[in-house]
Amino acid sequence: MNTRVHQGHLARKRFGQNFLNDQFVIDSIVSAINPLKGQAMVEIGPGLGALTEPVGERLDEMTVIELDRDLAARLQTHPFLAPKLTIYQQDAMTMDFGELSQKIGQPLRVFGNLPYNISTPLMFHLFSYTDAIADMHFMLQKEVVNRLVAGPNCKAYGRLSVMAQYYCNVIPVLEVPPTAFTPAPKVDSAVVRLVPHAVIPNPVKELRVLSRITTEAFNKRRKTIRNSLGHLFSPEVMAELGIDATLRAENISVAQYCQLANYLAEHPQQQPKES
Repeated sequence: MNTRVHQGHLARKRFGQNFLNDQFVIDSIVSAINPLKGQAMVEIGPGLGALTEPVGERLDEMTVIELDRDLAARLQTHPFLAPKLTIYQQDAMTMDFGELSQKIGQPLRVFGNLPYNISTPLMFHLFSYTDAIADMHFMLQKEVVNRLVAGPNCKAYGRLSVMAQYYCNVIPVLEVPPTAFTPAPKVDSAVVRLVPHAVIPNPVKELRVLSRITTEAFNKRRKTIRNSLGHLFSPEVMAELGIDATLRAENISVAQYCQLANYLAEHPQQQPKES
């Protein structure tokens, strides 16, 4: 028997498809999301409807974004969901969530069992629309959830941790074993809740600067920041900002990265010469 076939649909490797089929896990996720009538629920990658059906039962209407043409077509003819659904057959990476929120008339509540191969870039895409999003619930590889929630001074802490926590309060919800899926993935999964901050705690003037600093620091995470960021900040500037230049990327807090980003945005001419 082909374990990649579920409900008559062959899981496509290129879309990273693993279908959730454990009823207890499904109920736990839906309870965590707690969808209510009248809310703008948006599901990314509904697949065979494992979450779409129980969420849709609680709602009069919802929006789904599904890249796979066959799966989008199945939803269009679904016996009880079809009349409730607005289906976008497209890549969620190309979706303008700000425009969608305006169209619906309220902030979005986004959820989904995200394909592992696109989860990180997709979250970065969603972070750029946090003004239009009330909250997000995602099933992800457990390792990705660990990175999202990690604080400084641990191995899992990295650029994703800093950027996610810049925009959102990140809360792990539950762990999900591989046996909850068909086909069973080779990794553990977990559900995470991301709630955009009503007021950003450490606002930066230019996000691309924060993005650049975190990329450069964590690309050389074994080096001290004097080495990894020395071409951007002199040791004197780091001392002035109260940041210990002998620390590594994983020892610098989100607030400190924001401080560095703001300094660089305000003093673009003061960068030390490239060595």
